[in-house]
Amino acid sequence: MASSDVKQTLGDLNKDSFVSLLSKLIGEAKYVQNNPPELIPEEDRVVKHVLDALLPHSTTTGGGPLVVDHVTYHPGRGNLIVEYPGTVPGKILSFVGCHMDVVTANPNDWEFDPFSLSIDGDKLRGRGTTDCLGHVALVTELMKRLGEKKPKLKSTVVAVFIANEENSAISGVGVDALVKDGLLNKLKEGPLFWIDTADKQPCIGTGGMIPWKLKVTGKLFHSGLAHKAINPLELAMEALKEMQSRFYRDFPPHPKEQVYGFATPSTMKPTQWSYPGGGINQIPAECTISGDVRLTPFYDVKDVIKKLQEYVDDINDNIEKLDSRGPVSKYVLPDENLRGSLTISFDEAMSGVACDLNSRGFDVLCKATEEVVGHVKPYSITGSLPLIRELQDEGFDVQTAGYGLMATYHAKNEYCLLFDMCQGYQVFVSVISQLEDSEK
Repeated sequence: MASSDVKQTLGDLNKDSFVSLLSKLIGEAKYVQNNPPELIPEEDRVVKHVLDALLPHSTTTGGGPLVVDHVTYHPGRGNLIVEYPGTVPGKILSFVGCHMDVVTANPNDWEFDPFSLSIDGDKLRGRGTTDCLGHVALVTELMKRLGEKKPKLKSTVVAVFIANEENSAISGVGVDALVKDGLLNKLKEGPLFWIDTADKQPCIGTGGMIPWKLKVTGKLFHSGLAHKAINPLELAMEALKEMQSRFYRDFPPHPKEQVYGFATPSTMKPTQWSYPGGGINQIPAECTISGDVRLTPFYDVKDVIKKLQEYVDDINDNIEKLDSRGPVSKYVLPDENLRGSLTISFDEAMSGVACDLNSRGFDVLCKATEEVVGHVKPYSITGSLPLIRELQDEGFDVQTAGYGLMATYHAKNEYCLLFDMCQGYQVFVSVISQLEDSEK
């Protein structure tokens, strides 16, 4: 089918239908918050509304060509694979990553109810409007239009709506399980567009994340007799300073970061500090600093974890050489055969991704963006998207985009703009039409 015919057939986003569906999805946001063990989402509550929109145009009911597969690994926590068949075997494109869970929201902190859609001019407000129920509704509307209009496309178009994106404490629920079971294998034959970023431009790079926890042990004593203590707070500050200094030496800004337009290089920093409590006149026995490494995708997460452990081991072995603070500040008490010590531990790490800038998927996404939005300026951030590096490593041509607002991503008072979502729909139509004109 000629690209101009594709655009004419698929037209523009049906705003009324989109807003109506989005209203139903945001109405489920309270029940799809993902923060286990307290909050475990029931993604099938969202699936139900998507099915209500698509099943009338599916082979399930005999009402249309859409092939719908509801895949569930945990009760109430389904994924949905929706396929519009094309005429050329192996010619395929997919829209993946629209997830049906959301981050938590406290209604007391919001200026409006996060769990019902409210409209303020062009603003569509509520938890999930930007991340990512807005995209669920948008891609549903695209697949619904394909099912209604039945254009004769060479390409098969696949949409994958996933569970369990916002938290990795429970695995084997979402796209990780779909990939493991081979249910997405045929998507490797064409570009895969992960629709879960923001600001209407291609996001071509994301960061890896390594959550770390540094526990520092000293010796508790009265603060008026500081010479008899090992102050874990001072030890922690000096040790962390040394670790950061070594990190930035070993993982400096990478030349490719400029090519990809990363806003920052790799970073290692503290974000939380805790200690067991005690009086102001007590030097405590221990404290813990937690933080993360955000790593550009040109470095390996495993190499960084290994290095951080080496830093800690070396500082422990040479703790008397570490800078101290004042004439009685020390980290070794020889008379008592005591040494301060550090231990580092890591929570689950994830790798960043650098999209293939030479792929057909990147080319059509850029052209579609320029055509619809008026300009194209790909960007990269050291924010992290789970799962997509694993897809790339499995052989998928992963490109990422999104049509919410970065400024409201995971934020209080989240909203998206209807105008931006309309442009997102046009970008999808342009991508489909361009791929009709290309060879496989």
